[in-house]
Amino acid sequence: MVIAGELVAGGGTEIRAFDPNAGTELEPAYRYGDDSHVEQACAAAAAAFGEYRATTSERRAAFLERIAENIEALRDALVARASAETGLPAARLTGEVGRTTGQLRLFAEVLREGSWNGARIDPALPDRAPLPRPDIRQRAVPLGPVAVFGASNFPLAFSVAGGDTASALAAGCPVVVKAHDAHPGTSELVGRAVSDAVADCGLPAGTFSMLFGSGPGLGTALVTDPRIKAVGFTGSRFAGMALVAAAAGRQEPIPVYAEMSSINPVFLLDGALATRAAELGAAFVASLTMGSGQFCTNPGLVIAVDGPDLDTFVAAAKDAVGQAQATPMLTPNIAANYAKGVVALDADADLVVRGAPGDGRTTCRAALFSTDATTFRGSEALQAEVFGASSVVVRCADTAEMASVISGLEGQLTATLHVDDSDHDQAAELMPLLELKVGRILFNGWPTGVEVCHAMVHGGPSPATSDSRTTSVGGRAIERFLRPVCYQNVPKALLPSAIADGNPDGLWRRIDGQLTQD
Repeated sequence: MVIAGELVAGGGTEIRAFDPNAGTELEPAYRYGDDSHVEQACAAAAAAFGEYRATTSERRAAFLERIAENIEALRDALVARASAETGLPAARLTGEVGRTTGQLRLFAEVLREGSWNGARIDPALPDRAPLPRPDIRQRAVPLGPVAVFGASNFPLAFSVAGGDTASALAAGCPVVVKAHDAHPGTSELVGRAVSDAVADCGLPAGTFSMLFGSGPGLGTALVTDPRIKAVGFTGSRFAGMALVAAAAGRQEPIPVYAEMSSINPVFLLDGALATRAAELGAAFVASLTMGSGQFCTNPGLVIAVDGPDLDTFVAAAKDAVGQAQATPMLTPNIAANYAKGVVALDADADLVVRGAPGDGRTTCRAALFSTDATTFRGSEALQAEVFGASSVVVRCADTAEMASVISGLEGQLTATLHVDDSDHDQAAELMPLLELKVGRILFNGWPTGVEVCHAMVHGGPSPATSDSRTTSVGGRAIERFLRPVCYQNVPKALLPSAIADGNPDGLWRRIDGQLTQD
């Protein structure tokens, strides 16, 4: 563990990473921390907050860039260790290093651009009748120390220095990370890189800490510590909702931004099916089986009007799934839960095909099922996320029945529509319904793969996330860890620079309702 710049040995449960390819545990052993380590990390974060929140945007931007540089310097070691701990291929992990450093640099850009300040100025109107208006100004300030929970399926991009950490640090919030048990060696390497950047940039040591521990134990203690002011989480619905409940039960409830559960429906509209059903079937399976299906955006549901064209799609998908080799999942526990999920799907839907069998402890054997809309709407199991390479095809009688399926869906991260020009009217009927159900609507692509950019939304209504108003990916992720403060009739000498006269920071600001850089 790393607490305020110091390497600390835990004294609790011993854990080792598991190599899914070799089927063996990895050295070294790591040990869980306990409440005393939570106390140390949170106390250090609280002590660091005042100084860290006062740093300039430029200084925080340089800090994020230094973290990126430190991670890049470790690329080969990180890829090797992460591959051993997760079974993911080196090419995928090399890309994930780039994504991790890219989002750190994205938030450096966000800081320098400055609109995150939310600067607004309504100048005094002393002669207004019947009452004068005072001078009123607004800017955003950081919430305070943030607890971040690393994800199992992205050992870098959604982990120790992932998007939650990057956006919280950008906002001016110290971070305490609970690293994931699935990749402790990778987490240690990245944790040291972040801690070194804290020291390199002359920031208070408590700006960053990283702990190991159980979710119900150390994780709950972290979320309920009164010095923690917000939580970022990526993982299962069960664990995420437990943290939401713990945070809501505090004397001072705090926001939990949890990305949890999604089956990401794919809609195949009539024209697209008529012209390229077989092509769509093969491409769907490529997305479904990528990374053993261990993506929160995996296409776990396909919805289309029944008929010969859908039969062609299913036949192509059946061939592709049948040829799919068994691949390792991240951990034995994840593989066991996947197997249970497939059994639950099999109880309520018709099995189309399974992929090739495997003999490892963590094997993922792809699965494709089919059902009708009535059965789907009446089954909780068919709407539950199965984390892995399984999907259900729902056959509908017409567009109206497709719409009824949408109305019964839980909140999702994504919805995908495959269309040709002839499908635009049909798509226009479905899009208003989908806007109420998902955070991202995409056309003629596949949901696996989340671009890190300013316009991205990685979120959605519950249970996809615990707060549908936010995103965990993209420039707006910083907003989760900020709150607005209003300044009324503050003497000019005491105004923060973001809302000071003369615009010393050169920001775009809304003055009397008009956006200006003057």
